[in-house]
Amino acid sequence: MAKQSKQMTEMLKGTLGGIVLAILESKPAYGYEITARLRDSGFEDIAEGTVYALLVRIEQRGLVDVDRVPSEKGPPRKVYTLNEQGRAELAEFWETWDFLTTHIHTLRGLRFGD
Repeated sequence: MAKQSKQMTEMLKGTLGGIVLAILESKPAYGYEITARLRDSGFEDIAEGTVYALLVRIEQRGLVDVDRVPSEKGPPRKVYTLNEQGRAELAEFWETWDFLTTHIHTLRGLRFGD
């Protein structure tokens, strides 16, 4: 993906929390791993600071459990695990996502005659 447009950045802000929860649904991870998975999935312009700030908010909302795991380099890493409240939030995210994408595709089809 080329450099993110302002519109892409704004849309991503509204969905990044759900995307991170989806990443954590598959397995626990620490911040750098989450950032790497996002980049590997095509979100190359995601800054680590953005992910860490989001993880703080997710933790404060009680959507993850956090374990401190010793690191070979530096301080212990915080490993985030999706908990039941986080799973419920993720389910709601996907429900909302499905609603939005269905209706956006409908509107787009009306506009372009698909």
